[in-house]
Amino acid sequence: MSAQHTTTPPIPRAIWALGFVSLLMDLSSELIHSLLPVFMFTVLGMSALTIGLIEGTAEATALIIKVFSGALSDWWGKRKPLAILGYGLGALSKPLFALASSSGWIITARLADRVGKGIRGAPRDALVADITPPEQRGAAFGLRQSLDTVGAFLGPMLAIGFMLLWQDDFRAVFWVATVPAFLCVALLVWGVHEPDRPVTHKRTNPISRANLARLSAAYWWVVGVGAIFTLARFSEAFLVLRAQQGGLAVAWTPVVLIAMNIIYAACAYPFGKLADKLSHTRLLVWGLLLLIAADALLAISNSGVIFWAGVALWGLHMAMTQGLLAAMVADTAPADLRGTAYGFFNLLSGLALLLAINDEDWVNQIVGGEGVFTNQIAGKAVAAQAAWATHGVGGVVGHGKLSWM
Repeated sequence: MSAQHTTTPPIPRAIWALGFVSLLMDLSSELIHSLLPVFMFTVLGMSALTIGLIEGTAEATALIIKVFSGALSDWWGKRKPLAILGYGLGALSKPLFALASSSGWIITARLADRVGKGIRGAPRDALVADITPPEQRGAAFGLRQSLDTVGAFLGPMLAIGFMLLWQDDFRAVFWVATVPAFLCVALLVWGVHEPDRPVTHKRTNPISRANLARLSAAYWWVVGVGAIFTLARFSEAFLVLRAQQGGLAVAWTPVVLIAMNIIYAACAYPFGKLADKLSHTRLLVWGLLLLIAADALLAISNSGVIFWAGVALWGLHMAMTQGLLAAMVADTAPADLRGTAYGFFNLLSGLALLLAINDEDWVNQIVGGEGVFTNQIAGKAVAAQAAWATHGVGGVVGHGKLSWM
């Protein structure tokens, strides 16, 4: 008796390596960033306005660079060198935080860190797509996102532990953060092999009018839906604010984001694998429905079981949608323009996030925390309609094997 079995090949080793690269850098960054605002305010004596200006300038710089780094990787035909440059610059910025004695040091470190992030983001995502077979892209992006998120919750947890152990010695914690940052660069250099990309035609400016015209309607729909999803979401800081309004002690507020990120990390890879089998459009709608449910629970309560259920649903939403959108970009963009495609996707999603934060800050000041979450429920109804509209753009957007479930 013989039986034929269809076996799914394992995720390429380079994807695991890229996932641990992300984990190490996020661990390093969160060790610092979870403490940095308090360090700037209490140790360096910087005002809240100055802190806000530094953060805003750094994020805006990263957004602009993402487009050009992605386009450069397409024009050059190489992704890994730009990823090494970006992660390397991020690693070199870490010692500056420990050495900082004035705002000038912090400005330099933050700009270097964000420039590095801007340089590496689009080439790294394009490299993931280049390495992974099309039928495994959902799983690959889910795995990378899952490992990245592990770093996002381990960093604050370790920061709390080290601060308690070393009697609030900020600089000692910042020095510790340099170790995973440099390990991350070493792993990228020696652990990731970039596949050769045969040159079938003369490379031209990726952001020329002719090349941008090659980005299909399906791709721009994905970009639009990604931006609308981000606009329909808001800063995770509002989760922390909501918990504080419910009486959670300030010392325990990091637990909110730690809990959300644990769920995000645990579920991103399984949902990524699911995306390789099911309709992408329907998964997006399911993800948005989870977020609507989360906002409803968070609007109802700011403490107890209902509040924590809302935080859990928020983490499930992130796990279901973030890797999926990255895979959809790869599916809808030409292979030789993937870096450019990720650059524009990240740029527009980043701009949408800035708009969302400003909008929700205004709503929070006018009507309070409940208004933030109630306002978002209406916005998500629009996002759901936009996500469903992608179903008619073409079969590439719904890449999965099943049309619905």
